[in-house]
Amino acid sequence: MTVARWLRFQRKGLAMLHVARGVWGSKVRVLPAFLGPPRALSSLAAKMGEYRKMWNPKEPRNWAQQYREHFIPFSKQQLLRLLIQEFHSSPAEKAALEEFLAHVEFCTLFHYHEILDRLQALYDPINPDRETLHQPSLTDTQRLSNEQEVLEALEPLLIQANFSPLSEDTLAYALVVHHPQDEVQVTINLDQYVYMHFWALGQRVGQMPQKSSVGSKRGFFTRSPPAERRYFKRVVLAARTKGGHLVLKSFKDTPLEGLEQLLPELKVRTSTLQRALLNLMLIVSGLVFFVNVGMVVVSDLKVGTSLLLLFFTVFMGLRASKMFGQRRSAQALELAHMLYYRSTSNNSELLTALTLRAQDEHAKEALLARSFLARLPGGASGPPQETSKWLQSEVESWLLTQSGCEVTFNGARALAHLQALTPSIGLYPPPGFPKLDQLTSLTSEIPQATPRSDNP
Repeated sequence: MTVARWLRFQRKGLAMLHVARGVWGSKVRVLPAFLGPPRALSSLAAKMGEYRKMWNPKEPRNWAQQYREHFIPFSKQQLLRLLIQEFHSSPAEKAALEEFLAHVEFCTLFHYHEILDRLQALYDPINPDRETLHQPSLTDTQRLSNEQEVLEALEPLLIQANFSPLSEDTLAYALVVHHPQDEVQVTINLDQYVYMHFWALGQRVGQMPQKSSVGSKRGFFTRSPPAERRYFKRVVLAARTKGGHLVLKSFKDTPLEGLEQLLPELKVRTSTLQRALLNLMLIVSGLVFFVNVGMVVVSDLKVGTSLLLLFFTVFMGLRASKMFGQRRSAQALELAHMLYYRSTSNNSELLTALTLRAQDEHAKEALLARSFLARLPGGASGPPQETSKWLQSEVESWLLTQSGCEVTFNGARALAHLQALTPSIGLYPPPGFPKLDQLTSLTSEIPQATPRSDNP
């Protein structure tokens, strides 16, 4: 088989065609099932009102049912080492499993590259970071329609990447409840948003990384130890403001109560405790100033009491405005530093990152299915439904033992991934497949540009 024929063979999608049909669907317009229509912000506002009436809620209602973790908390190489240590200790089995993983990665390469090309083609007309000269002129209606097409196309990619959508009830909780150790608090105006969607993976409960927290290490007078928080290793945001454009961003180590800090068009506000402490300081300092300076001015300069009170009121008002302004500026700077460390990718780069993550999760699911089905008596010859249930139960129990995380494993999808790898696609690498030279040997042969001279 020549290289050209092999590439045509892969481009036709014969290797992963029935996976694309079974998992991704012949069309991706399934917005009502996963994304839903643009979020009804009136319904969100009503649920926010319900949470405001609650006394100190600790988590969203029915959180265990609302959020299910699907992310496999190991890299491909970590997962490969764990499976070899436990199930494939012999040299022959180890080599076979390593060859299988390379085989899966090669077979999925063109499949996900084609998905990324389609996503980038859909996103290019509305890409705010385009570096090319041509800038298409779109009306707001056309731009909104294109944005919905992009979100629809992202839906199967997010599912395969094992992101879980955060419900409207969860978002209402996050917009209302603020953690007591978060000094920086923000507020948003729901009327400014057309829609907002959040997806998350990697739920953790514990102390957050230091650079990803906002004011959790510092109290107003003393230094307080960091509290245990419920946070996510990755959060994807898709939001649009009225008169704006689609914002696609990804963040790391984000607490559940801090989701609103990721939204555009927000305002920094001072918490009630901070305002009370600042006002107390102003009152005490004002009384000291009035007693020590004001009485001297009244007795020595014969200034009227009403005029002195007027000057004192103006002075304290200016001082309060300056103190609160400085406080808000410091909090805004702290929020900017926090977002700088949390941000991982945005807009067009996020599409690439999600595609690579989906490909990794695809390979890990196929690897787990292959390893565990080898231990099933009779293999995968039984009914598919029973086999997928057995696979899901075994993998979830094993992942809980190895990582301590409760993961909901999609056994049916992993079984479909494994069955798609038919022997007809050949082995990796195929005969005659080209091998690229090292980058150093290529760069040494690049011709250098001839220096220009202004003299004829």
